[in-house]
Amino acid sequence: MTLAAWLIVGGSVLVVLSAFERMSGLYSLETQESISDFLSRSPGDQLGLSADGAQSLLRGLAMVAGAAAAAMAILGHRVLSRSRSARVGLTALAPALLVGGMAVFGFGTALVVVSVVMLWLQPAKDWFNGVTPAPPPAPVQTTAPTTAPTTGPAPPTAFQQSPSAPPPAAVAGQPRASRPASVTGACIVTWVVCGLALCLMGLTVMVLLAAPDAVFDELRRQDPDLDLGGLSEAEVRRAALIGSAIGSAWCLAAVGFAVATFRGLRWGWVALLASTVAAGVASTFVMVGSFVMVAPLAASAVTVGLLLRPESRAWCRRTNRRRGSVSP
Repeated sequence: MTLAAWLIVGGSVLVVLSAFERMSGLYSLETQESISDFLSRSPGDQLGLSADGAQSLLRGLAMVAGAAAAAMAILGHRVLSRSRSARVGLTALAPALLVGGMAVFGFGTALVVVSVVMLWLQPAKDWFNGVTPAPPPAPVQTTAPTTAPTTGPAPPTAFQQSPSAPPPAAVAGQPRASRPASVTGACIVTWVVCGLALCLMGLTVMVLLAAPDAVFDELRRQDPDLDLGGLSEAEVRRAALIGSAIGSAWCLAAVGFAVATFRGLRWGWVALLASTVAAGVASTFVMVGSFVMVAPLAASAVTVGLLLRPESRAWCRRTNRRRGSVSP
């Protein structure tokens, strides 16, 4: 619940900022050229819109997204107080935000909508209804039938072990601690962000391999004074492919670290924390030239905060000790 609520608040704030940015640059020369280029090709030429009509449509969608996101940021904080009306309000505003998000920050709108869906799933559903989860069943201890007399030493049975070994019931019947929601939330954020990054890098690689000339032609059309830093187009393309390969390997490794953390392995928790901190630092440097990098920076901050919560650290240590105690 805490994860979903703060994702709603943070994602809504990003959408509001993106809506302001979209509206402030709506009448810039670059935006007008992009609109004209879109309307001159398929499927834009089949919409029957003029340049002014397209600008009005974008402005309306940005206003809808900004207004819905502002309201959802407030309601997202209200759900932490177990407000059912806030959950209903978020659900009613989600379609408007999703439609308006076509003109603004798409990742932020998707993040908010997914978080709203989480409010209707377990265990959030029981939390809103005031239902307390049932405790795990007590372990059943198996005992051998007693046929020996009450006096004298007990006869040996199949259940007797050496004094140094723990009794079977203490190992096999020991209840396993439930996974904290903070650990689950950190793994989900990692999987979602890494999945989106892998898709984007995969599309970049396919475009660079299929039509590299079209990519550079589009870059020069948007910026006639494009400076490649003294590099040729082939060298820039090679560097982009190498960077995409490194980024994809990093994302796949982070996915594996999250799986290990989800299973309660201590080394997975350490590796995921180190990888997330490194990703946040890299996003901070790249964010200077790209506003889009605010999203991975926010996701890194959320993941680090969830991993460093006391229950997350205690669960990984406790699970790791339990695995060590039962290993042969």
